[in-house]
Amino acid sequence: MATREAYGYVVARLRAMEHRFLDPALLQRMVDAEDLAGAYKLLSETVYGPALAGNRTGRFDEALESALLETYREVQGFVPEPAVLEIARLLYDFHNVKVLLKSAFSLRQGGKKRWDLLTSLGSIPLDDLIANVDAEDYRLLPYGLSRVVPQCMACWEQCRDLLEVDRLLDGQYFVALTELVDSLGYEGIRMWARQRIDAENLRVVLRLRRFGFDANRTLPFLHEGGTLRIPLLLSLLTEPLESWPRLLSFSAFSQAAWILQEQPHPDEVIPGMEKALDDHASVYWASFRYRADAPENVLAFLWGKEMEVKNLRIVLVSKASRSDRDKVRRLLRHGYP
Repeated sequence: MATREAYGYVVARLRAMEHRFLDPALLQRMVDAEDLAGAYKLLSETVYGPALAGNRTGRFDEALESALLETYREVQGFVPEPAVLEIARLLYDFHNVKVLLKSAFSLRQGGKKRWDLLTSLGSIPLDDLIANVDAEDYRLLPYGLSRVVPQCMACWEQCRDLLEVDRLLDGQYFVALTELVDSLGYEGIRMWARQRIDAENLRVVLRLRRFGFDANRTLPFLHEGGTLRIPLLLSLLTEPLESWPRLLSFSAFSQAAWILQEQPHPDEVIPGMEKALDDHASVYWASFRYRADAPENVLAFLWGKEMEVKNLRIVLVSKASRSDRDKVRRLLRHGYP
């Protein structure tokens, strides 16, 4: 564990980088822009300009990922414990494994690879990951992937069930996340990880509820280690959404549950809950802002950058599809405090 003095320097560096966050007013101007080109022009005049230079408006995802990756690399240069960055990038590693496995399954059925869905934001070098999966040599894969990837391959061969493959990988992601967090020993990061599990479990229950899953079918998709008890989560399957705030009133997610009451259309319930859960995490990280030597500030800063990029993606996609502006505003996440 690094010293508090070391993180005092880290937090000072992060504070100096805060001026790069976009003004919320600019995001609103992008929402009000006439079209994608107008929104793109506004963004090109910000710190995202270098990443956007020479990039066509239809390929903005590449530019946003490039800008986010540059932030990760810069922060990695002065954070004393690499595991802190690994915690933030771990989800991207598991995303890449999912993409590579599903591409492999697609090829076996005469389909095509979808390597365009891979991201450079993970901590495992992409070339190494691709080579290992292509050669079916999983021995060197970290985070327990050397064990779970063969299980995914066997599962596909036996039952062709992509949902089960996702379940296996998601379960291992939370195992690896918990191990990384425990290795650091910072209570604030540990509590965030527990609430991260809770948030995923709530998403799972809300989605599977729509498909009519009962408790027995839902149980295997829920992850241990959160603050919400599994029996409580299963009880939400049969409760009307109006009852969720009451059932979750004692938990950290009481405010997020109230969001379910505010959605104007059933189709917006899941996107609304996704926003509420993201905002819940933003509020959680904001509580460390005035602790000048807290390592949690590293993840708070990176989370803020993630949310900024997510907001930009929401706005740019909405401009490309000419979505309703009020609906877009309802989907925007809280920014960095």
